[in-house]
This record gives sequence, C-alpha cells and structure tokens, in this order.
Amino acid sequence: MSSNICWLCKLFREDENGISSKMSLEEVLQWSQSFEKLMTTKYGPVMYKTYLKTEYSDENIEFWLACETYKKIASRRKRISVARKIFKNYIQPLAPKEINIDSPAREAIIRNIQEPTQSCFDEAQRIVYMHMERDSYPRFLGSEIYQKLKHRFQSHSND
Repeated sequence: MSSNICWLCKLFREDENGISSKMSLEEVLQWSQSFEKLMTTKYGPVMYKTYLKTEYSDENIEFWLACETYKKIASRRKRISVARKIFKNYIQPLAPKEINIDSPAREAIIRNIQEPTQSCFDEAQRIVYMHMERDSYPRFLGSEIYQKLKHRFQSHSND
C-alpha cells in the first residue's frame, strides 16, 4: 500500500456536494480533448482546481474564475468593489495569490483600477489561461487524479 495520500480518495471523502456522482465518463473524457473543453464543462474547472492545489498553483484558476464572474457584474459600484478585491488578491505586487503576468499587463490594470471596465482584466486573464493551457493542463491529464477518475468511470461503465 502506497503511503502517498490518495488525492482521489481524499477528494471523494470530502466531496459533500456529491460532485463525483454527478460527473459522467463522457464529461471526464471531454477534458482530454482540449483545455477549452475542460474549462467549459460543468465539473472540469472544479477538478482542475483540485489538481492545481496539489501543485500549489491554484491562484491561476481562482483568478480566471474570479474574472469570469467579474465580467458578468452589471452594477458599476459592485464592479469597482470586486475589481479592487481581484487587484488586491492577485495583481498588486506581493499580493497573497499573485499571478504571473508581464509588466505591461500589470501596469495597464494599475492604470485602470480606479475606473475599472468589464474588460480591464482581459489581458491578464488571457495570459493566465495560456500559462495553464501550456504548463499545468498537460500535467493534469497525466496526473493520478485525472487517470484514476477516468479509470473509475471506465470500470463502472463496464459493470
């Protein structure tokens, strides 16, 4: 018996919402087709975030998801408040969950943060998306979490 923590077992034990029981083999297999597929399925982002936590790089997906929510905010007052929170958590130098973006993208946000538009994080979000797609997504597909999940559904569908 391996002494490594079985992330999948731990995940299923902690899965109060029963996410794993709501997933399907079809969805799990879609995740390997493309990063975009992973990010647009119902449970893909949740499982991907779980994996990123094991790599200590979940700030990327948290930032990306925060931006997705931010873009849907209609109220100007709420948008300013949420933009500042995103800025404080992910963008400002030495932010607690600082993301890896280039200086021009960071400086553009710093310039626009007083009057944030719905698209003020778009460039940073695009950069983070590319980092995830290029770096951690291929590792996710080869990870124990993904492989065991896929195997679990494949063996259940053969019952």
